[in-house]
Amino acid sequence: VRLSHFLQLIGADTRAKYVWFNCGDVDGYNSPLDMASALHAQTQMTFKFDDQILPRAYGYPMKVRVPTRLGFKNPKYVVGMEVTNDYMGGYWEDYGYNDYSGL
Repeated sequence: VRLSHFLQLIGADTRAKYVWFNCGDVDGYNSPLDMASALHAQTQMTFKFDDQILPRAYGYPMKVRVPTRLGFKNPKYVVGMEVTNDYMGGYWEDYGYNDYSGL
């Protein structure tokens, strides 16, 4: 599912700066994504793998695939998201990695 379609469907304010993902992994991972990347046609929400519910090893209940970003900017185990203008940091960003990390 394209993330842009989902954001439109729920009436999210796509003029906001970020979509922030909260993940249910043991490390407390979370990740911001700039709105332009969230709206990119290749950014998708993934719920299935091989026509089966996404396995835990691949990010159940949902993985966000952002082909224009490095791997650590592809959140897995997503349990919530927030559209916001406030930069709330992120797991790797809080360790000094840059926010963009992409092509």
